[in-house]
Amino acid sequence: MIKALFTAASGMHAQQKNLDNTASNISNANTTGYKRSRIEFQDLIYENIRIPAPTDQGTSLPVPLQIGGGTRVVASVKNFEMGTPQETGNPLDLMIRGDGFFQALMPDGTVAYTRDGSWKMTAEGQIVNAQGLPMEPPINIPAEASSIMISPEGRISIMTPGSPEPTEIGQLELVRFVNPAGLLNDGGNLYTQTVSSEDPIAATPGTDGTGTIEQGYLEASNVKIVNEMINLITAQRGYELNSRAVRTADEMINIATQLKR
Repeated sequence: MIKALFTAASGMHAQQKNLDNTASNISNANTTGYKRSRIEFQDLIYENIRIPAPTDQGTSLPVPLQIGGGTRVVASVKNFEMGTPQETGNPLDLMIRGDGFFQALMPDGTVAYTRDGSWKMTAEGQIVNAQGLPMEPPINIPAEASSIMISPEGRISIMTPGSPEPTEIGQLELVRFVNPAGLLNDGGNLYTQTVSSEDPIAATPGTDGTGTIEQGYLEASNVKIVNEMINLITAQRGYELNSRAVRTADEMINIATQLKR
């Protein structure tokens, strides 16, 4: 009876985490480059009441008798399916069509990775993200540039007054990971590598498995609101059923304590 209380409580705790994750997905439905995540559950230790083994009569039990201890949350798995392209017309809005990540240099000298291609330009012409983190490798746009052109292969060219031909000034670099699901979310649309993601594999866009660049587009979040609403209902019903199990176990304990000799 007491075991049922803790078992159902573990289910309530797990569904709370599931709800928290779903709420995070929904709140980021308009976040550029956001990748939805899902919660994975795992059953807990079992009480082995009877295990199949030979009996004195020379037979064996066909099935075991085990009572589970509940559930727990073991992982939140990112889905890196590409989001819907959104045209902006901004020359510094870049979308990766396919696999890969942009790189941003952190203040401590490490590199973070992102699918958010909404880049900006500082007064000095340096390309940075919304947090002011510079693109890696660094790109600087000359002050005399009248327009910026970025090819699908990441070649950056500019037009200057008096010049009939564009001038190439730099090359974008993307990275990909063997296991992108192993990346760690750091907030701000940034990821950092872990031992699970392995080291980044750098390449120019369109080579070595990386996607190409679309200038003037941004990648929308891949959150599907309808699916998240279904997850909300499932989490709510799971939480409700577990709470009913707690109440039922409590009622049974109450009945047992009121029995008279």
